Amino acid sequence: MPLNDDSAPAVRRRALGRGPGAAPAEPEPEAAAPEPEPSAAEPEPPASEPDDGRFKVRLANFEGPFDLLLQLISKHKMDVTEVALSTVTDEFMAHIRAMGPDWDLDQTTEFLVVAATLLDLKAARLLPSAEVEDEADLALLEARDLLFARLLQYRAYKQIADIFSGRLEEEARRYPRTVGLEAHHAELLPEVVISIGAEGFARLAVKAMQPRAKPQVYVDHIHAPLVSVQEQAGLVVALLRERGEVSFQVLVEDAGDTLTVVARFLALLELYREKAVELDQEAALGELMVRWTGGDGDGQPTVTDEFDRAPEPVSEEKPT
Repeated sequence: MPLNDDSAPAVRRRALGRGPGAAPAEPEPEAAAPEPEPSAAEPEPPASEPDDGRFKVRLANFEGPFDLLLQLISKHKMDVTEVALSTVTDEFMAHIRAMGPDWDLDQTTEFLVVAATLLDLKAARLLPSAEVEDEADLALLEARDLLFARLLQYRAYKQIADIFSGRLEEEARRYPRTVGLEAHHAELLPEVVISIGAEGFARLAVKAMQPRAKPQVYVDHIHAPLVSVQEQAGLVVALLRERGEVSFQVLVEDAGDTLTVVARFLALLELYREKAVELDQEAALGELMVRWTGGDGDGQPTVTDEFDRAPEPVSEEKPT
């Protein structure tokens, strides 16, 4: 009987192990039982992901945010022709319907921009890349380059928007102080002492309301006298008729100021124009020699005073 009892369990174990659809018996079936549990729990993480309200694309070759798909295509890490835009659109419409009346306008607008860009990129990608003779095809190729430029512009705007959003979020954490000073700080302020009465304030008011006098410019300190070119010309003519030929330094050696020197130089130029003198200078910046050529007659060269008066004959006067 003991032999029959020991063999019966063995037969039952073999029969259970050879059943249809069953795996072969393991030495320790108790330890092997928990192994199928991880495989059964694998599809659970996507369902348990926190729902942040953002639309995510789930395709055979991509899974993630929609704007990331656009970035990968722009960096040539994915082929735009392999993306089923109709599937993406259907998923987004289902996402919007699931949100109900609380759908996000910004997210919808962003999807439209990205989807339109992808649609144009895909259309441009399907065009032939050989030489184009048709103007319509050439315009489409130019539009493709324009699309890539718009893509870069969109990326720049989005980066700037992220920067502004971050700064606004940081600024929202700051709150102004709306309470008054503490008592020990308020005691530190000095007391306001007004040492003037009502009459003093009245005098200040009258002084402030009086019109101010217009500023005046005084020229009393300017004492430079005017020098007549005509008078200086007479002195020059008298000296030249007496000596015949002198240097310009001799002509101005008795000049008391710069204005007199300038007046005699202008008179000399007037005499040269009237051919009453000749000028000679052997070297540049050398000594200037002046020779009288007006003759000894009664005729006088014409020199105007300050170049605005009527011509008058020059009187002969010797310099003092």
